[in-house]
Amino acid sequence: MKTFSIPTKEQVSETNQAIFTNLEKGLGFVPNLYAYYAKNETALGDYLALQNRKSTLKAKEREVINLVTSQINECRYCQSAHTALGKLNGFNEDQILELRQGAASFDSKLDALVKFTASVVENRGKATEASKEAFFAAGYTEANLIDVIFVVGDKIISNYIHNLTDFAVDFPLAPALEKQL
Repeated sequence: MKTFSIPTKEQVSETNQAIFTNLEKGLGFVPNLYAYYAKNETALGDYLALQNRKSTLKAKEREVINLVTSQINECRYCQSAHTALGKLNGFNEDQILELRQGAASFDSKLDALVKFTASVVENRGKATEASKEAFFAAGYTEANLIDVIFVVGDKIISNYIHNLTDFAVDFPLAPALEKQL
């Protein structure tokens, strides 16, 4: 069975070394996922540009999408990373677990976002009419819909990379859920 390794700063291109330096300054470390992208000359920079693009969605809403998508795709790395980021964006542990289980009883607008995101991911972009109607009834716009798809796409990239490689999770491990979405 092939094993996948995380490159060190010295093993990546000069361009990626500069990105590592910026990540170390901003985050205090280079997450294994980002380091793995650096095995490709342009993937890390491209991915960070996608992830950091301007959005009509608030950071908290993007974390909802990240958590739901990562749960459906069963990516332990992203579940763990976004549990930590979700806490930094104001969610508590119980709320994060509820989001990962497919609901947000604590916020009706976020609940519509959870259900819409789950429908998008589970149905490969063919969300149910009910989830679309609830999404728009909650106050989201077509511009928000586009941004939801950008965040889902971003997260699918990460989920698939980790699910294929299964390198070490370097965030506190998110608790496993008894039932999947």
